[in-house]
Amino acid sequence: MTIRAREQEKAGDVYTLRGDVEIDFRDMTLRADEISYNQASGEATATGHLVVDGGPHDEHIEASHGTLNVRTKTGQFYDVVGTTGARFKGKNVTLTSSNPFAFSGKLVEKVSDDRYVVHHGSVTSCELPNPKWSFNAEKMVVDVGGAVKIYNSTFRVKGVPVVYFPFAQHPVERLGRQTGFLIPTIGTSSRKGTIVGESVYFTLGRSADLLVGAEYYSSRGWAQNAEFRAKPTEDSFIGLKYTGMLDRGLTQASPLGGFVKVDQGGQNAKLNAAGNLHWGLRGVASVEYLSSFVYRLAFAEAFSQTVNSEVKSAAFVSKTYDGISFNLFGARYQNFQSTLPGDYISILHVPSLAVSSVDQQLGRSRVFWSFDTAIEGVSRREPEFRTNDVVGRFDLNPRGAIAVTWHGWSFRPEVGLRDTYYTQRRAMAGPVQVALDDSVNRRALETSFEVRPPVIGRIFEKTVFGHRVKHTIEPRMVYRFVNGISNFQDILRFDARDILTDTSELQYALVQRFYAKRAGEDGMAREVLSWELSQKYFFNEDFGGAVVLGRRNVLTTTVEFAGIAFLTEPRRFSPLVSRIRARTSPNTDLQWELDYDAQKGRINASTVLANYRFGDFFVGGAHAFLRVPGEIFSTTPLVGPDVFNQFRTLVGYGHPNKQGFSAAANMGFDAHFEFLQYGAIQTSYNWDCCGLAFEFRRLALGSVRNENQYRFSFNLANVASFGNMKRQERLF
Repeated sequence: MTIRAREQEKAGDVYTLRGDVEIDFRDMTLRADEISYNQASGEATATGHLVVDGGPHDEHIEASHGTLNVRTKTGQFYDVVGTTGARFKGKNVTLTSSNPFAFSGKLVEKVSDDRYVVHHGSVTSCELPNPKWSFNAEKMVVDVGGAVKIYNSTFRVKGVPVVYFPFAQHPVERLGRQTGFLIPTIGTSSRKGTIVGESVYFTLGRSADLLVGAEYYSSRGWAQNAEFRAKPTEDSFIGLKYTGMLDRGLTQASPLGGFVKVDQGGQNAKLNAAGNLHWGLRGVASVEYLSSFVYRLAFAEAFSQTVNSEVKSAAFVSKTYDGISFNLFGARYQNFQSTLPGDYISILHVPSLAVSSVDQQLGRSRVFWSFDTAIEGVSRREPEFRTNDVVGRFDLNPRGAIAVTWHGWSFRPEVGLRDTYYTQRRAMAGPVQVALDDSVNRRALETSFEVRPPVIGRIFEKTVFGHRVKHTIEPRMVYRFVNGISNFQDILRFDARDILTDTSELQYALVQRFYAKRAGEDGMAREVLSWELSQKYFFNEDFGGAVVLGRRNVLTTTVEFAGIAFLTEPRRFSPLVSRIRARTSPNTDLQWELDYDAQKGRINASTVLANYRFGDFFVGGAHAFLRVPGEIFSTTPLVGPDVFNQFRTLVGYGHPNKQGFSAAANMGFDAHFEFLQYGAIQTSYNWDCCGLAFEFRRLALGSVRNENQYRFSFNLANVASFGNMKRQERLF
């Protein structure tokens, strides 16, 4: 122990110290105007500007007077202002904790090395003496390095009481997960009414937790939600999310006159899991259940989720050995065609076995071989069509290829055989298709020949904006020939294995790339611009009779070439596909994909994505134009649109952690229908210890949903947020 003071007196075991008194003991320091210290008991009584600093969590206490036992580190302090997790040196403050906080009280008892009891005080993460928010209570127990337990408290903003809590907890350090109630949520919506909710969080051991909550919509009913997470081992995880709605019904006009209540309630559950099993096996599952498409349209929060009509589930167990993969899998696919009950397509893969390999080199030669085989059970359901509960499908596809290079040229001829057997076949009964209990066997010879000439490149001597520029041209050609499939119209459609057809085609493409790096600097050049042009020429223009006039024909050759269906009649040339990607700096990104159909003299599809950030400002936009050829499958009498022309924009200033003002707005507009699909405006202001955010959001989904939402969030640093604006649903 070291004692410093302007005046020191000693009478027996008692020291009387006056003037700038400082006592250093172990890892703590005691300062005051005057201190009486008993060396025998270790008791120190201090008056006038009492300050205690130190401890394992950098405690800092200022008081008018008090006592402290330097041996037991217990004592009492009066008229206290204190902090933890902050180290003071003059006017400089250094944060030493992930969750620093401040407290004040008329009486503070230090009952142990790391526990304080605060009487008639407050606790906050803001700067004292005028905090923007605080919890005020008669009694608070502060476990330094743990949490503050607050009893019978009022939450105050600028000193004004807002909410009463019989019990609350404020973290002092970044703690592990703890069971407890979350701060309630509250909001309002034009369709749901006033929204009030609460959730409970449970810790289930070291590697699992559960969140269960409910919300009450004054205009609709009760909504439920739950989320279970677990990580049984280092390389495995389980995640289960559930949402549901007990709907009182929405009042809508009846076609027969008057009004009726329409129940739009339902449930949605999704399981994601993965992990390593015994014997080198790996299991993965992504399983989703949706009770009705109307429920998703009416109550999903994100626009992209709301308009998604697909429900996909898949699970598999796999093992890979020496480049050969063994997979046992099952899957279910649903695509809702309308909001009518039962109006959906369902495709099921019952547990099936697939074995495939990557290219395997034959000895030290340039010959490579591979194969793909599957033994499967599949089925399909549509409103006016169904197969057996299980249709057997057996597929075998061995392949061989040779890789040859010569003076910068590369050649890759490949040949493969394909044999697929089905226990049912597709047939037409008048205008209606049916599935017959008659087997069908599809055989095909597949060959291809790929040629890649040498890359042409040039480095420009003249710099552009202080950068050296390199330009490359990469041409390639691929000829593909498939023959032997004379029964394409007999094949049932389940997935990509079933759309193989005869073809004789040539694909030619040209890729240009621009690279740049700052002049005079070493290191790798960065690609700033790429432009790819690609097209196919079909020698077999009707693909062996597979093309049906006036319908959207989706074949292997078109799927592998473009993401947009374009084949509605026999043709020689495919659309010209252009893909441009520009990234001139880390703050810019531009992508444009264009499908131009020269045969029809029109654009089939155009998708543009652009993002730019400068300082705290950011702007982004997207435009999607699409012509849908052929029919739209639906049992409803309404005819769907054949042209989609939609715009998306996002502009803003700031970011979630920026102090001061931030704002953003987004919009989705359908130019074909001249209709605003969705829009949102969000603004926020962050202080040093809290933040306030507001948002207005509008969703317009026809007769199912036309809703205005009003959201807000009041965020307390290192504590929680109050309101109904979730972080994952914010604009920025």
